[in-house]
Amino acid sequence: MSSGTLNKVMLIGHLGDEIKMHYFEGGNCIGRFPLATNEVYINKQTNEKITSTEWHNLVVRNKAAEICEKYLSKGDKIYVEGRIKSRQWQAEDGTTKYTTEIQVTEFTFLTTKKEIEGSKNNQNIESKNTTFDTPNPENDLPF
Repeated sequence: MSSGTLNKVMLIGHLGDEIKMHYFEGGNCIGRFPLATNEVYINKQTNEKITSTEWHNLVVRNKAAEICEKYLSKGDKIYVEGRIKSRQWQAEDGTTKYTTEIQVTEFTFLTTKKEIEGSKNNQNIESKNTTFDTPNPENDLPF
């Protein structure tokens, strides 16, 4: 850990889409999904309630990605901890693209549709609060 610095993010939000999985040679995989957090405030002029949505690009790896893909679907609410990671890549048209992602290190499922359906059949998710050792930052994604 670098002396005197901290890169830690905590989010509670809803999945904006299904998890998109990407598999690598050697058996590793990552999952990507957007997470929405909402902020509600009052417009002082009109006194109406405004909801502002922020979208976060989340990345989960390996076993964590597999668990998320198995149990989570669009609209589900989760708590995640992770770190901010920016990356760039060359698009097919030659331009450089930039993105900022949250690399998830821990998560807890708060409400999942599959869990609600499952509880009708008395099926429980074994471990909903899961911590994963993420590889060191040098093991970066190849794209």
